[in-house]
Order: sequence, then structure tokens, then C-alpha cells
Amino acid sequence: MKFEFKHFNDLSLEELHQILQLRAEIFVVEQDCVYNDIDGLDKDAVHQFLKNDGKVVAYSRLLKPGTRFPDYSIGRVAVSKPERGTGLGIKMIEDAKAYILNEWGATKIKISAQKYLQKFYEDLGFQIVTEEYLEDGIPHFGMVLEKK
Repeated sequence: MKFEFKHFNDLSLEELHQILQLRAEIFVVEQDCVYNDIDGLDKDAVHQFLKNDGKVVAYSRLLKPGTRFPDYSIGRVAVSKPERGTGLGIKMIEDAKAYILNEWGATKIKISAQKYLQKFYEDLGFQIVTEEYLEDGIPHFGMVLEKK
């Protein structure tokens, strides 16, 4: 299980299509949330994804400071339904953290985590730094991981 990390311009059209399809399936359809997924940040991101039988089944978007937050960040975290509960999400976030800390030299990573995933992210070293808030009608917490 090896995740790929690619800048926007290095993605194939098929990879981009599958990434956007997975994000729409989860964030728009499954979560019944109407929001602007194509927010202009994809061009500045490193896209982390895993394919299974040629299909993207897990994805996250890594951003440098000044794009979404003042800090480095991980967002648009998505794992296809059949892959959930397999440890794939944990592996993805661990690899994303390693990329940001090692490749970019970050000391702090910020995320906007859906409330129901609080324990998942706490188990991966993130701590809540904000009060609960609504983002696109879904309860979230701001969470941070600081390199020790």
C-alpha cells in the first residue's frame, strides 16, 4: 500500500477525474452537503492518493501555509466506503504527516476536522484548538499537530 504524492500539474486527467469523483461521492452525495468543492486550492496542493485496481480509493489534499490556513494543512480526506475500517485512513494520515513534516520541514499541521472524527484525529496526535463550529452545515473542530 503505497500512496502517491503529486502536484496538480503532474496529475493525469484520469487521476484528477477520479479524485474529484471520490470527493463528490463522499462530501456532496454521502454527506448530503452542497458546497463548492472546486475552491481554487487544488492548483496549489500536493495531492495524496492511493489506487486499488486502477481506481482512486483514498485521497487527501496537502497545502502549504497561506493557502487555506496560516499553517501547513491536510484536507479533503476521503476513503471510499469499501475501504473504510481497513486502517487505510490511518495509514494515509500518517503518510501525509510524514510528507509535510519531512518534505516541507513543517513543525505544525492544522486541520478542520469533522466532529465525528475527533477521536480518529486525536489518536493520530492532533489536539483540538477551537470551539466547535459549523463548516458547510457540518460540526467541526480546528485541530493541530505540533512536531515534538
